Amino acid sequence: MFWVLLLLLAWAAAGTACTRLCLAAVRTATVDTTDATTARAHDLTLYEAAFLSGGPRRVADLTLVSMARQRRLLLAHTGWATVVDPRGRDEMERSVIGAIGPEGQSRIAPVRAAAAAADAVHGIADRLVSAGLAMPDGARAGVAAGVRQVRLAAGAVVALGATALLTPAQSDMPRGLVALWFGLPFALTLSCLAIARIEVPPYARWASPAGRRLLGALTRHAGGDDRTDLTSVAVHGISAIGEPDLRAAFAHREQHRQE
Repeated sequence: MFWVLLLLLAWAAAGTACTRLCLAAVRTATVDTTDATTARAHDLTLYEAAFLSGGPRRVADLTLVSMARQRRLLLAHTGWATVVDPRGRDEMERSVIGAIGPEGQSRIAPVRAAAAAADAVHGIADRLVSAGLAMPDGARAGVAAGVRQVRLAAGAVVALGATALLTPAQSDMPRGLVALWFGLPFALTLSCLAIARIEVPPYARWASPAGRRLLGALTRHAGGDDRTDLTSVAVHGISAIGEPDLRAAFAHREQHRQE
């Protein structure tokens, strides 16, 4: 009955990992330290909306797109960024210009990474966390770690099941039934990951429940102007960029990263 021992190990791995993920998701859902009045009173800036939607890299992308649309930064389709106006209008723009360097030209990928790690982004994060609109670092890390543990548990269940099936039969239990027993903890891990993907969307990694409500209000009340276009970039990322040249610049950046 060696396969029973392996089955118990599979259930232990799946149950422990899924429990940890569920607890992390519950803690994330209950992080709502801002009451409804305070949340409604907070007027999100575009940088704040970008952070709540996609984190530091989204803020960097928004800054690059905003400067490019104002013709103060040239983003070439080859994936290079060139400074046109070296005077940044705020801390984020100065961070981007500083990341490009004194030569005034650099590839977009390192500029984006450096701008995302700048003090200006940390300041945005600290303000949003203090206002109860962004998830603290611990809560973000808890959900991400929980998802990784469930994925590892799923792999462990498969490995244990394969070991049980490859082990010479020690009972009259049919191999198909043994596989079915191991399929139960595997199904548990898959269902847990599916529920987490639905209940904890990507932006929940950054935005608290109050922050998500403000993001929803921001997108509903946006008007038809240039700010609306930037709002779409802040909330949806570079996929919302309408200009073909800009899209080509960022597409080249993504291709360069994969290489």
